[in-house]
Amino acid sequence: MYSRRNRGPAGSALLLCVLTSAPAFAAGRGVSFRAEDGRTINAIAYETSQRPAPAVVLVPMLGRPKEDWDALGQRLADANILALAIDLPGTSDPGDSKVLSGWRADVRAAVVYLSSRQDVRPGSIGVAGASLGASLAALAAADLQSVRSLALVSPSLDYRGVRIDSAMKQYDGRPAMLIASNHDPYAARTVRELTKDPPGTRETRFSEITAHGTLLLMRDPEMARGLVEWFQATLR
Repeated sequence: MYSRRNRGPAGSALLLCVLTSAPAFAAGRGVSFRAEDGRTINAIAYETSQRPAPAVVLVPMLGRPKEDWDALGQRLADANILALAIDLPGTSDPGDSKVLSGWRADVRAAVVYLSSRQDVRPGSIGVAGASLGASLAALAAADLQSVRSLALVSPSLDYRGVRIDSAMKQYDGRPAMLIASNHDPYAARTVRELTKDPPGTRETRFSEITAHGTLLLMRDPEMARGLVEWFQATLR
C-alpha cells in the first residue's frame, strides 16, 4: 500500500537546499560575436565546469531557432564540452548564393569565436548541424582545418541546390559522424552515400524513430547520447 508522508519544514528545507545547489553553469548563456561582414551574431553558450574544454558549434535547421539545441547543448556541457548554438538569420531560400555564403561564413565565424575564448582548449573544436545546418556544417568544416570533428544529423547530399559531396571530400581524413532515421529515406541514403570508401573515420547511426534533424535528437535519446560520446572521443 502506498503511503504519503508529510515532508514537513525540515524536509522542505532539505529539498530547497538540493534544488539551489545545482551548478550555476547548468543553463545556456546568451553571447554574441562578429560575423565576417561585421554583423552581430547572437548565440547560446552552454558552458562547462572544467576549463579549458573542447567546444562544438551547433547549427540549426532552416527556419528553426538555436533553442532547438537546448537539450543537447546541456548534455554536451555536462560531458565537459562547451557548446555554442547559433541562429541562421532570416528564412531565405538557400538557393540564393549570397544567402548561402553568408550562412556558411557565420558558421566559420562561430568557430573563430570559440578559438578566441580562453575557456576553449586549443585544437579541440567540432561542428554539428541538422538538416540544412548539416550542409552548412560540412561546408564550413571543409573550409577550416581547425575543425577537428564533425557530426551531421539528417544530412542531404543536395539540399535545394546546396551539395556537400565535394565538401566531404575536402574535409578528407578528419572524423565525421552521420545520423539519420531509417524512416527518412533521403537522409538515410545520403548517410550511406557519404560513407562509401571514406578517406577517414566515419561513424554512422540509424534510428527507428520517425523524425528529422534536431527533432530526431529530441525524440531518440540513443542518438543524442551517441553524438555526445562521439565528440568526447574525437575532441580529446
